[in-house]
Amino acid sequence: MAKIGIYGSSFDPITNVHLFTASTIANRCKLDKVIFLPCSNKRKDKTMNTEDKHRWNMLEMAIKSDEKFTLDNFEMKQDAWKISTYDTMKHLKTVYPEDDLYFIMGADLLVDIGDGKWGSADKLVSENKFIVMARDGIDMLKAISGSPLLRNNDDGSTFHLIDKGIAMEISSTYIRDEFAIGGEAKYLLPTSCYKYIKENELYGWKNSSKEIGSK
Repeated sequence: MAKIGIYGSSFDPITNVHLFTASTIANRCKLDKVIFLPCSNKRKDKTMNTEDKHRWNMLEMAIKSDEKFTLDNFEMKQDAWKISTYDTMKHLKTVYPEDDLYFIMGADLLVDIGDGKWGSADKLVSENKFIVMARDGIDMLKAISGSPLLRNNDDGSTFHLIDKGIAMEISSTYIRDEFAIGGEAKYLLPTSCYKYIKENELYGWKNSSKEIGSK
């Protein structure tokens, strides 16, 4: 039986923080595999900033050198208003029936689930396991104890809390903003993705007279 982490995000674009997070969690939680799961571009709560093919291509480039990392496009192919994380986990359990699956998320999302803001939140929590990453200003133990939904489904193994040395502030939004104003994001994402963004003029970046890597 393998231990597999399911890491969902928009990855718009994928960053070095995403990779650091996935690698750190895989090491600390003894995961055999981390599945990167880009979300649907039809989500009502979030607008994607580039086409699916670009998000997917950059993910492929970013993870290809790590044998523990893989991709799944299940959510990317779905209408976001017709599917929930519960549905996704149910599907993945049919793909990996003999393995132990963990949904990876930030503590802010734990709070939202505890408040019942996610679809099928009760079944999601009662039927799955989670790896939860610390977020500044959120007490994860209080979030669990303060939610009847979370605390009554916590058998001691439901939530694996990662609360040290993993909260980092550089986000995809930060990187997109840097590209849009001509800032520098070279060392915030994989080199291959940095070049890909410039070559394809993504996130508002436009070619200049400077070649990538020139002085």
